Formats: sequence, structure tokens, C-alpha cells
Amino acid sequence: MSSTVAGSITLPAPSAGTTPYIESGSPDFLRTAIALFCAGLATFTLLYCAQPMLPVFSRDFGISAATASLAISLPSIALAFGTLVASALSESFGRKPLMVGSVFASAGLTFVSALAPNWEVFLLLRTLQGLALAGLPAAAIAYLAEEVHPRSIGLATGLYISGNALGGMAGRVGAGVLTEFVSWHVAMAGMGLLGLATAVVFVMALRPSRHFRPRTLRLGSLAQGFVTHLREPGLRMLFLEGVLLMGGFVTMYNYIGYRLVSPEIGLSPGVAGMVYSVYLVGIVASATIGSLADRLGRARIFWMNIVVILAGLGVSLLDSVTGAVLGLALLTLGFFGAHAIANAWVGRRALQAKAQAASLYLFACYGGSGVLGTVGGWVMAGWGWNGVIAMIAACMVSALGIGLWLSRLKPLAQPVA
Repeated sequence: MSSTVAGSITLPAPSAGTTPYIESGSPDFLRTAIALFCAGLATFTLLYCAQPMLPVFSRDFGISAATASLAISLPSIALAFGTLVASALSESFGRKPLMVGSVFASAGLTFVSALAPNWEVFLLLRTLQGLALAGLPAAAIAYLAEEVHPRSIGLATGLYISGNALGGMAGRVGAGVLTEFVSWHVAMAGMGLLGLATAVVFVMALRPSRHFRPRTLRLGSLAQGFVTHLREPGLRMLFLEGVLLMGGFVTMYNYIGYRLVSPEIGLSPGVAGMVYSVYLVGIVASATIGSLADRLGRARIFWMNIVVILAGLGVSLLDSVTGAVLGLALLTLGFFGAHAIANAWVGRRALQAKAQAASLYLFACYGGSGVLGTVGGWVMAGWGWNGVIAMIAACMVSALGIGLWLSRLKPLAQPVA
């Protein structure tokens, strides 16, 4: 006997000796939620804590905004390529061991980067940190897709993305305040220690995989897995959505600091860093919208989030703190809602090699953010803040069109577990 849930996904009924999937409301779900929440928190804290420091880097090192943005772009690109390798390693060696090693190594490198004697060494350490961090997001979504019941995966993924949101806020606000009142060196050391603390909680809370089956690492089968995913039209468009959504989102956050300390608004770097607390709306959005998508369908909810982002871009053109904060809040709300849905959508649409599908989505997200984040600096140098907003809006209009196309796409038949 089978039961149909989560949009025509057919699963077998539990039988004697069958390992159950994790469902919301169970103790295992709570442990998994706490662990993956910490994983998401560590990912965005360690990767984006340097963002509020960009104007300070420009001042202290005498570099342009585009050059300062390399402190975000280089680790993002390294993470993007690292996920392709990390996903393959997780298929052979397991999800949890890779995630544990990843978060500890990345936190350690963040702490060491506080001691960097010059800009070049700092960039090298930041790049290595992004590479080390790759195993965490590459394996996390695959772990959820394998271990969590389909009717609970939207909520679970949303909670993971909520950790991303809290990490993004904690990293940006904490680093901004420490940079203002002490130094960027102390700020980086503090973020490294925070990363180590979340790593300890992660290790203690996360259950070992129960549905994972190791696969022999073969380059031929690895390449075939990537090709299979890239040939599927729905996955291909979801990967492109990752480029556009994350690219536009990170570009906004890269340069909003310059906007806030500009003569038009005139905030200090420390106060400007507090504006990043709007990340709190992402915590609510990702979990709430992820759960809503489970009930109403991803296709019905996805495109609405992009409309919210476009509204936020329009508001952010106002020359006031209120306009900047409200615009950033709307962009954050829409992005995390769309990102949570897309993450879960990739995990359910991939019929096999789920870690590789997740890694391709992450490659698109972080690669897109690395490239577009730096391009945004060149646009700002030539056309100012209005040019940056126009660039992001073009990305979001394209993402909206793709989202509407995805809403008409039929779901793939899932294999019987």
C-alpha cells in the first residue's frame, strides 16, 4: 500500500524493518532542525561577515569598491567550485563527516584571517575559507532530501535557510559594530569564534544518515550525474534562478554600505552595519514560506517572492534611511522565500545523485553572486546607486519570467523508495 503526499509524490507505506523518514513534530525533526539551523548560521556568518567592512577596506587599503568586494566574491567563487567536488565526496564518504570537517576548517581560517598582514594575504585566506566551507551547503540539502519526509521537507529546508538568514544578520551586524568600535581584525576573530561555537552544536545535534548509501567515486559516473541534471529543463532553469536571485541579492548587500555612508544619507560604518538586522525578516520568511509551499505548491508561491523583491528595489531608490531599510527588508523577505522554495524544489526534482543536484544549484548561486557582486562595483563606479538598482532589477525581471515558466512545468515522477 502506498500513500500520496506533497504534490503527487508516492511513497511506500511503512513496513516492519523499514527505517522511517524524519517528520515534523518528532524529536528527530527537532534535532535535525537545530543542527541544520546551526549549519546555515555558520555558512552565512563566515562567508558574509566581511560585507559591512568593505567601506573600511576601501579606506584602510586605498582600494576601490569593486576591489574591496573581492573579499566576498573570491570566497563565493571558491565555494561555488568547491561544492562540485564536495558533492562527489559526500556521495562516497557520507554527509555528516563532510559537513563537520567543512564548518570547523572554515571557522578556523576565518579566525586566522584576522592576523593577515596585508590585503593580498587576507584575500588568499578568504578564498581558502570559501573552498573549505563548500562541503557544508553541498551536503546539507542532500541530507534533508534523503532523511526528511517529503511532506516536511519544505519546513526543514526553510529552517535551514532561516539559519542562513540569522547567520547573515549576526555576521554583518556583529562585524559592523566590532569594526566601528575596535577594528576589523577583532571583528574577523570574533566571527571565527562564533563559527566554532555553532560547529560544536551542529556536531552534537545532527543524527548520522540513515538512508544514505555510499557510492564508489568514479569520475565517469560523476560527470554523467552532472550531465543528467543539466539536461533536465526544470533543473536547468532552477540553476539559472540561483544565479539571478543570489547574484542580485549579494550585489545589493555588497554596496548598500557605501550608499548608507554616502553624503546623501550620512551614517557611520557602525550604524550602517546595524541596518543589516533586517536579515531577521529572512528568518521568518524562509521557514514560513517553505511550509506554505509544502501546502499550496511551490509553483504557486515562488514567483510572488520575486515581485516582493522588485518592490523593495523601487523603495530603495529613496534618499533616506527609511527607504534604504524598507527596501532592503523587502528584498530580504522575497529572496529568502524564493531561495527556500528553490532549494527544496531542486532536492525533489532530482531523481538521483541529489548531492550533485544540490551542488549545481549552489554553484549557480555562489558563482553568480561572486561574478555579479563584483560587476556591481563597476556599475556603481560608472552609474552610481541608480545603476546598481537597475542592474539588480534586470536580474529579477528575468527571474520572474523563468519563475512563471516553472509554474507551468509538470512534476517528475519520483521513484518508489
